[in-house]
Amino acid sequence: MLKLRKGCKAPFPEKLSEGYEYIESGIVANVDADKIRSVLEHFIVIHNERIFFILELPSNLDNEVEIRPGVLESLHKDVYYIDGCTTEVALTVLIRAADLMINDGLCTFGFGCHQSQDEIMIGKYNVVSIYTSNKEMYDGFFEDHEIRQAENLLTAWDTFTQETPGESVRIDTDGKSVYDIPEMFKDWGIYLAEQREE
Repeated sequence: MLKLRKGCKAPFPEKLSEGYEYIESGIVANVDADKIRSVLEHFIVIHNERIFFILELPSNLDNEVEIRPGVLESLHKDVYYIDGCTTEVALTVLIRAADLMINDGLCTFGFGCHQSQDEIMIGKYNVVSIYTSNKEMYDGFFEDHEIRQAENLLTAWDTFTQETPGESVRIDTDGKSVYDIPEMFKDWGIYLAEQREE
């Protein structure tokens, strides 16, 4: 059974397991919460180029527009970046913030490459996506973490219905939340790039 991030609950966790499959834009995988950090570190160290860090947080509800009381027009997320990271800086970001991000159920985060444009994103419910035009580079990548290729990978999203939705919540770790991360990395050049509609 897949070990979910602390802030995520799926209605049928017994149906979920680790695995990966190739898709048109790259690779998608279910990764145990305990392995997310090592998968990110692996991605970082195999790229000999400058890397950017990306963090997506749900926007403050005070900034959302209600179309009637309690009903929002749409939801948005704030997208933060730290550009031009060396391998050492990217790994230090993980040392300082990995537990906060992995425990939390609301944020999406990852790293991308300025030159090759490869990107890894950790989404809700442990869905890990690698976007690349060079899939062969990742042959054996997940096997190094004892994650096997699956036929017809089932993610938590595939199990949700109107009657059985997933649940994702904010989780504080050591008195901090993911909303503290922009302040934590202010001196590292983190910036709010845009606000996107979910």
